[in-house]
Amino acid sequence: MKTLRLFSRPECHLCDELAAALDPIIRGRARLEIVNIDDDLALKKRYGLRIPVLVGDAQELSAYPLNTAAVEAYLAPEHG
Repeated sequence: MKTLRLFSRPECHLCDELAAALDPIIRGRARLEIVNIDDDLALKKRYGLRIPVLVGDAQELSAYPLNTAAVEAYLAPEHG
């Protein structure tokens, strides 16, 4: 099963909205790992105020609002 990483931080309402919109799309097809950028200085410098950012296989798939087409393409069987 694929893993998607959602770069986030506590009390980020846009992050919560993106995760909620993502849930029905990935259910049974991928795991969602929420990564708190505040726990890692390098991630904090990289993403800063750009969160939420959704990543699959080191490829940025979406920011806010959710790019459903990019996520569906990533999860498609032929993607690997």
